[in-house]
Formats: sequence, C-alpha cells, structure tokens
Amino acid sequence: MTKFLPALHPGEVLREEFLIPLGMSSGALAKVCGVPRTRIERLASEDTGVTADTALRLSKAFGTTPEFWLNLQTSYDVRTARDAIGKELNLIEPVNTRAA
Repeated sequence: MTKFLPALHPGEVLREEFLIPLGMSSGALAKVCGVPRTRIERLASEDTGVTADTALRLSKAFGTTPEFWLNLQTSYDVRTARDAIGKELNLIEPVNTRAA
C-alpha cells in the first residue's frame, strides 16, 4: 500500500522556508506587512489559512507572487477535503455530458 505525506499547510512553508532561514519573527513580518502579529502567528502555527489579502502582502514582502501563496492554500484545502470525503467521491459516477 502506498503511503502519502500529509497535506502541506502554507504556514509550514512560511515558517520553514522563509521565517526560520531569515531569522525573522512573526511579529517582524507582521510589521513589514502591516497586519496584526496574531495573523502571521496563526498562519505560521497552521491554525489559519492564507487569504487573498495575506497572499498579496506576503508576495510583496518576499518577492513571490500572490498565486504562490494561494496555490499552496488551495492545494492544502483540496488535499484535506479529499482525505475527508474520499470514500464518498469514489461513489460518484461521472455525468455523461454528450447524452442528448
């Protein structure tokens, strides 16, 4: 049986690929982004997700794109949902769109 890694939360990417290597605190990033410290802390601790507003701010701060952050969030959301309802999805038959 194939084992899969758990879904990757965008907060883990923020923490492990940006904050830790830069030696930057959540509070310092929040100040740069102009948001409450708790917003970045909750994201980095994987308690909340990335919104479009946060994605725009993170992309400006780190020189990435907003789509980078939103794609991480979307991938996490889809993977989490698939894990939760996978058995139900297997019961759904595709609709024949060519039938008249």
